[in-house]
Amino acid sequence: MKNEIIRVGIIGVDPNRGWASLAHIPAIRQFAEFKITALSNPSKEKALAAAAKFNIAHAFDDVNDLVQSSEVDLVVISVKVPFHKELTAKAIKAGKHVYCEWPLGNGLIEALQMQELAEKQPIQAFVGLQSQTVPSISYIKHLVKDGYVGKVLSTSIVAFGGMLATDEANAYTLDVKNGASLLTISFGATIHAVCHCLGDFASVTATTATVNEYGIVAASGRRVPITMEDQIAVTGVLENGAVASVHYRAGQSVGPNFVWEINGTDGDLIITADGGHVAFYPLTIKAAKKTQDHFEIVDVPEQYYKIPKHVLQGPAYHLAQHYGLVLNDLKEGTKLAPRFGDAVIRHKLLDAIQKSSVTGQRQYLSFNAVGLTK
Repeated sequence: MKNEIIRVGIIGVDPNRGWASLAHIPAIRQFAEFKITALSNPSKEKALAAAAKFNIAHAFDDVNDLVQSSEVDLVVISVKVPFHKELTAKAIKAGKHVYCEWPLGNGLIEALQMQELAEKQPIQAFVGLQSQTVPSISYIKHLVKDGYVGKVLSTSIVAFGGMLATDEANAYTLDVKNGASLLTISFGATIHAVCHCLGDFASVTATTATVNEYGIVAASGRRVPITMEDQIAVTGVLENGAVASVHYRAGQSVGPNFVWEINGTDGDLIITADGGHVAFYPLTIKAAKKTQDHFEIVDVPEQYYKIPKHVLQGPAYHLAQHYGLVLNDLKEGTKLAPRFGDAVIRHKLLDAIQKSSVTGQRQYLSFNAVGLTK
């Protein structure tokens, strides 16, 4: 596809709301090499309205028509998690490249099945773990790799991940059975960024609990029962021997909502934000060498911003950075963007956390069978 326009079809576009409209469409349109040619929505009326609003040629109310369209090369899956596996399978079987939102599947087993299916076809399968492409995260990874902190001794995170107040469309995330919870979404995306910077976990011990009874739908005040884990406490050892501790809570605080420390033999980093999802809130990086007596704020160098900073804001910007990697992989054959294999690694970690919480036993992880993008 080196010299061709990559034609994109997006499953799950609403004309008035939703992640596809707010983030995917503006992100994809930062690249002349991409062209959004098709979209789908189960409502024919909404599909046509979205196509008119975003000036997209083909509108479908049946996803089978989209994935079979000769006008589509890459299918983007932007729907609720319980439908990821079914729709991704349709796209892969139709011979299309696919980009599926994170979490990849509703649990580890589905993620493994989706990875296996993708590996049987001559297609590329990407996953929405764009937290690793946030410029601040890329710079933190560089600082660590370049030896700013020396040998990493430990890392710790205390954070609030929101999700107790929601809208009607996302109330489904409060039910753990749907696979789109505090653990999988906010914690999962952020811990992926942490592992991208510091390396993966070799072992974990975890305690999770549900301490809030209800979440609130903001517009109506409707109370929704919570079955997801809203308290997640994890300790573990990374593959490099560093000790890690993470305490993630649902909700929000009037104080710091995200504090991440990286402690090394030569220096320390403190990263803070107003919320616990690193792809949604701007990060402030403070650094100090052991020879210093105070921390200093460090700015992210311009070269880490692959997209001009003024063109998009917030999550859509980070998604555009991510699509830059997807584009390079499709055009040049590189392996820069997170793939289904990377998602399986993250699902394995989340599965180990849940097993440790249930059994009270330390879980050991090995990722030798799955390749990570570095």
